[in-house]
Amino acid sequence: MKILIVEDEPDLRELIQRSLEKERYVVETADSFNAALYKIEDYDYDCILLDIMLPDGSGLDLLERLKSMRKRENVIIISAKDSLEDKVKGLDLGADDYLPKPFHLAELNARVKSVIRRHQHGGGLDITQGNVRVEPSEFKVRVDGKELELNRKEYDILLYFMNRPGRLINKATLAEAVWGDHIDQVDNFDFIYAQMKNLRKKLKEAGASVELKAVYGFGYKMIVE
Repeated sequence: MKILIVEDEPDLRELIQRSLEKERYVVETADSFNAALYKIEDYDYDCILLDIMLPDGSGLDLLERLKSMRKRENVIIISAKDSLEDKVKGLDLGADDYLPKPFHLAELNARVKSVIRRHQHGGGLDITQGNVRVEPSEFKVRVDGKELELNRKEYDILLYFMNRPGRLINKATLAEAVWGDHIDQVDNFDFIYAQMKNLRKKLKEAGASVELKAVYGFGYKMIVE
């Protein structure tokens, strides 16, 4: 799961980033309107934490840009500007939640999990495809009820595909989602091949009814048998 924090206050931005990374999210940051605009135009996120008051523009204008681009990122507004008018406008523009500053990090983490679960998992806590079940709250994977031991990146890759069964995912998109935006600057994707090889082997040996099928020259697709 990948999150973008749009916040110009350095201490708060770093505090939020550390908190979310402890929850095993891939976290990117932007400290201005223009930096955030560059990010949302070039990359996709599972959730955006958006401050309204930025030094070079309004977070509400970023929401409008997201809407015009027909992007589906979950957005939580985090702002000290807690007026009813801004809250209503933000929600009307497509924000999923509004959290006024100051807030407790535990509440922010809970709200992030809630909006992602609501949009990607249909409100359920666990994700099931075939005989494979992922339990995001515990970072566990089970095949036919038996726990499957995966390393962190294997788990992140599987979770990404569990949310996108049947979709053809290219290697660059997968790398950005699991390792972060700047990974698109690497020369090759050998690190993905190694993780995918191990994950596919573990799924097969466990008798999983899902397969991460390689599509030559492009990427991978999850097939549910």
